[in-house]
Amino acid sequence: MILIVDDLSENLLALRKTLEVHNLQVDTAQSGEEALKKILKQNYSLIILDVQMPGMDGFEVAEILAGSNRTKDIPVIFLSAVNKQKRFISKGYETGGVDYITKPVDPDLLILKVKTFLKLSEQKTELKNMRDILSKEVEIRKAAEENLEAKVEERTRELIKKNEELEFRNHELQQFSWVVSHDLKEPIRKIEMFIKMIKERYLTDDEKALDYVDRTVRAAQRMSKLITDLLDYSRLSSDVAPEQTDINAVVDEVVTDLDYLIEEDKAIVIKKDLPKVTGVPSQLRQVFQNLLSNSLKFTKKDISPIIQISGEIIADKHIDAPQDANGQYCRITVKDNGIGFDEQYLDKIFIIFQSLNDRKKYEGTGIGLAIAKKIIEKHNGLITAKSTPGEGATFLIVLPL
Repeated sequence: MILIVDDLSENLLALRKTLEVHNLQVDTAQSGEEALKKILKQNYSLIILDVQMPGMDGFEVAEILAGSNRTKDIPVIFLSAVNKQKRFISKGYETGGVDYITKPVDPDLLILKVKTFLKLSEQKTELKNMRDILSKEVEIRKAAEENLEAKVEERTRELIKKNEELEFRNHELQQFSWVVSHDLKEPIRKIEMFIKMIKERYLTDDEKALDYVDRTVRAAQRMSKLITDLLDYSRLSSDVAPEQTDINAVVDEVVTDLDYLIEEDKAIVIKKDLPKVTGVPSQLRQVFQNLLSNSLKFTKKDISPIIQISGEIIADKHIDAPQDANGQYCRITVKDNGIGFDEQYLDKIFIIFQSLNDRKKYEGTGIGLAIAKKIIEKHNGLITAKSTPGEGATFLIVLPL
């Protein structure tokens, strides 16, 4: 709304009609005192203020408006028929006016200026509102950040405390595992030893008894292997410093350890292009020990096992990533010509105590591949397999170089 202030009724009427023709809302006051009272009660977008008025003149009204935070930003256009000298015009601007128009007023010029200053006033109000909103948003975000920082600090303290507790419990668990392993394996060793003594001394002529003894010995051996595998699985939670590891050397050691099985099964192991990685040699050795043992175990009848182990540098951490001589990862493949498996059970083979095959026919604890998966994940790598029943299995490992 626009406020027109003039002591002459005819001037007010003429200005009011001029503005209302252009659909502008108008209010009027016939003195400076009346104008100030109205300004206290109503918000105006523009004030057209006559300079020469009895009592409080236009300059005095403008000075009062400029001294108040509530009204200092309201644009004021001065009108004067008498004070046309430069010093009066300058005083108008000094007291806060945005323009100084002399009478008689050109209606077209007045409307143009009024609309211009109204538009500027609207933009100024929008900017102020936006600034206020942004200021509140900053305050809210600052408060939220401070609150978040406090929560993060509190949560960090909790996590540090829990981590310390877990480390202590992990240490206790490792000690417990060693003790339990020793205490469990010792009586099994004695059972196995005494059963063998009974077999050799007293049961040489009783075939049925010999069969029962052999079954008992095998059961004791399976129990001993299970305890060893469980202990190996529990050890993987401890931290071991990684080092530069040559996978070629690791595989060579595993092949040497399994040479009796390789000779017995007339297996062929083909190894080529294996990289060096940063890792824990003993753990990586365990991975390949389990994979090669599986390839030698799950074989086809009357067919010599063929195990192929190869490596290549790849672009990124993905099982199917393309080869890239400048990549930061390697893919190691362990392929055999054994019985294979159905890929719909792929996830199952890496779960502890899970087995897809008859335990009586293919002995094992069901822990080997679970150990391999845990080790590879501790090395920030990936492991999976591809297979078709009767056509062998291919295990794929991705490790960072």
